[in-house]
Amino acid sequence: MSGFKAFLLRGNLVELAVAFIMGAAFATVIKAFTDVLMAFIGKAFGTSTVGSIMVSGVDVAPFVNALIAFVLLALVVYFAIVVPYTKARTALTTEAPETPSDEVALLTEIRDALTTDKR
Repeated sequence: MSGFKAFLLRGNLVELAVAFIMGAAFATVIKAFTDVLMAFIGKAFGTSTVGSIMVSGVDVAPFVNALIAFVLLALVVYFAIVVPYTKARTALTTEAPETPSDEVALLTEIRDALTTDKR
């Protein structure tokens, strides 16, 4: 039982669960927005909605709707999450100068000592 408790409390399990739930809810919002967007596109072409797009007798409207929803979701995630996160990460993190290893430090001391002995 303690192993299961450790599994639940370790890492980012809770954060991942919350992210999954929020992602599913966000996908529902994007789907609804896509439906509204497709209705406006339908009105632009003189129909009430884009209910069916027939290609060789096959209705491809569900695929077009899913494709538009995916592109919208990708755009929102990129511009609302990825870009600000990247900017914040670069602004908040400074790259520390690399400290030399013990061997390199020792060799540097030996070199400096030999250089000062020749003068």
